Amino acid sequence: MNEILKTYAPITLEEMSGIRLMNRTDTKYVTTRARLLKVLELAREEYRAQVINEVSNLPYFTRYYDTPMHDMFLEHHNGRKTRQKVRIRAYENTGASFLEIKNKNNHGRTAKKRIPVPTTTTWKEESLQFLQTHSRYEPTQLKGHIENHFNRITLVNRRMTERLTIDTDLCFRNLLTGEEIALPYLAIIELKRDGNTYSPIREMLRKLHVKPSGFSKYCMGMALTDQSLKQNRFKPRLHMLERLRMQNEEEMKHIQITH
Repeated sequence: MNEILKTYAPITLEEMSGIRLMNRTDTKYVTTRARLLKVLELAREEYRAQVINEVSNLPYFTRYYDTPMHDMFLEHHNGRKTRQKVRIRAYENTGASFLEIKNKNNHGRTAKKRIPVPTTTTWKEESLQFLQTHSRYEPTQLKGHIENHFNRITLVNRRMTERLTIDTDLCFRNLLTGEEIALPYLAIIELKRDGNTYSPIREMLRKLHVKPSGFSKYCMGMALTDQSLKQNRFKPRLHMLERLRMQNEEEMKHIQITH
């Protein structure tokens, strides 16, 4: 994968500042790591790869927060259109970390607010004030529930109208149960754009039979590492993960044969 990324034209973090897309529509695609290699080969002429400190596949850390009654998890599970997530996201190669609140409205649009914070497990005064102002939940009730690590590739189309993030090597650690799980076969592609501008990647994914598919890292991580949680509505996604694991094994065999 890293060899393919070296063939991409680079784009710096400063150049990307004009397409932050803080109020946007997100479309997710979930596929295998093997099929992702085909996507990257197809996309290299249409997209540039973000490079930070000479690295394109960047490590991320996230800690998700919820109430003792798992309100945010259950709102998502129960299909509530307007919902919220609270997390700390750390960009491990730069050392920057942010407290983020993501709100999704009933039109499918996502708005994100964030402030820089340390990755501490306790809330500082500035964080409490931020949560008090922007969160629907009482800040003192919010505790860390699960952490994840993954690597992220960020691509930008030549017209600078959309951003594409690609997450791989996803692994979870549940802070409540102690359970850990890794999903090395999985690739999560997320198309982030304002409006309905033309997107080259959508056509590429269609040709590879990769369809849009919702996937919440928080909810899937919790469902996989805490069997006591309500998860009936997530069972199709959990079954999908097993199918993708088996599919990736077969696709990787084919790649090894052809190379």
